[in-house]
Amino acid sequence: MDDIKQLAVELKTAADEVKRVAETTNTEVKNLGKVTAETKQKADEAMVKHNEIAARTTEIEQKMARGPQEPEQRKSFGARVVETDDVKNFMASSRRGSVSIDVKAIISSLTTDANGSAGDLIVPDRRGLIDPVQRRMTIRDLLTPGNTSSNAIQYVKETGFTIAAATHTETAGTRKPQSDIKFDLMTTGVTTIAHWVQATKQILDDVPMLQSYLDGRLRYGLMYKEEDQLLNGDGSGTELNGIFTQATTFSSPITGLAGATKVDVIRLAMLQAFLAEYPANGIVLHPTDWAGIELTKDMGGNYLMSDPSGSIAKRLWGLPVIDTQAMVADDFLVGAFQLGAQVFDREEATVTISTEDDQNFTKNLVTILAEERLALAVYRPEAFIKGSFEDALDDVTA
Repeated sequence: MDDIKQLAVELKTAADEVKRVAETTNTEVKNLGKVTAETKQKADEAMVKHNEIAARTTEIEQKMARGPQEPEQRKSFGARVVETDDVKNFMASSRRGSVSIDVKAIISSLTTDANGSAGDLIVPDRRGLIDPVQRRMTIRDLLTPGNTSSNAIQYVKETGFTIAAATHTETAGTRKPQSDIKFDLMTTGVTTIAHWVQATKQILDDVPMLQSYLDGRLRYGLMYKEEDQLLNGDGSGTELNGIFTQATTFSSPITGLAGATKVDVIRLAMLQAFLAEYPANGIVLHPTDWAGIELTKDMGGNYLMSDPSGSIAKRLWGLPVIDTQAMVADDFLVGAFQLGAQVFDREEATVTISTEDDQNFTKNLVTILAEERLALAVYRPEAFIKGSFEDALDDVTA
């Protein structure tokens, strides 16, 4: 608790320093038409220090929230399905029909110390199946998780704030200034993501194969679509209203920077979010854009990011970089993901196995259906900054 209090003080000091340097930067641009090297260095150092303190604070808060826990072996999506009594009885009886199973959501594909983690999802022995390469899912891990028992999420959002605060005379009868705050009731619906596959009936006789089939294909298909929806859903019909769709368009707080690069654009997007009082905690890029940044060299031909013979953490300005093909090449997204949005699970992954679908009886096939229901609430679109590097560079150098 003492550490949290101390970090809170340090975080406030760091935030004040970032704002002070930003004001100095704007003044120099107006008066000199450029930013001095000294001020640019101070700005970079201030932002990196702020992000480091914020990351330490988040880490300590998460550890305190989890409390002491005994380590346990976590079972995969498929393992939990095939070990249920309903599925065991269905497979052992050789009867026809269908069976439906509710399973716990896979909350994270990266965090191995959280409940529902996918840290143990790799099944080393998948005899009979050769899986194609799969995309690593990441967007859900950035968001605050939640659950709902309804078909819609409603929340009250502040959509306007007119500040009229001012000094006031003590003269009797004089009214104090009134500020106006406007609130709107927002609603986001729960949507269903589902798909099914057919397999030979013999798969019911092979528990490891059924488990790997569920882990390797059906669960992956749900996550593949989920990641695209969380990021790019357009909000029409049954689509989620994705984060990138609702994010605030990049507008450089500083202009007239000659020779600006993609790294500069990310830094300015972070500043834009910070000046809106939402310090960013993550960066999302397409893999080709991240590779281009990693390949940046100085005038002597030396890599700026790291030594290619070593390893490099995917970080810029102290923030983690998430590179995913769900992002369009040349686009970027910077934001306060945990503060700005939340994902809600309405119906965590459900699996139904049926021998009676269509022509399964005559073809000795089974149908395996997987589906989930979820909602996405983007509380603060201004907490996310989006844009294309091409347009952003034009804006920065103008």
